[in-house]
Amino acid sequence: MAKVPLFKRLTPAELARVAKVADEIDLPKGKVLTSQGKRAHEFFVLLNGTADVRRDTRLLPPLGPGDFLGEIALVTDCTGRRRDHASPARVLVLTASAFRDVMHDFPAIQTKVLDAVASRLSRTAL
Repeated sequence: MAKVPLFKRLTPAELARVAKVADEIDLPKGKVLTSQGKRAHEFFVLLNGTADVRRDTRLLPPLGPGDFLGEIALVTDCTGRRRDHASPARVLVLTASAFRDVMHDFPAIQTKVLDAVASRLSRTAL
């Protein structure tokens, strides 16, 4: 977890606090994390493996280790894109409540997540 760019600025004690509210799980190939039009309830950080992301029928660039997803739906309280795993993957999962707590307690993470939200939303507006 310490190697993930999102968590790089955290101290060992802070990493332990994030780890306490997150679950680390293995996902099989093809596992659908969320579907477009449905409300998201979780935030995912890819520890290894890749994830395909689709908007409508368009395939977006794949996500890889260190990338995260689910933040747009949780930050904006709207439904998001469809996300499929392209390969088996290990992910860190935070519930919506744990995500809000981490965003509140760790400004460095909040800044990175909000920068990603702004970037991703501006790309989808094009």
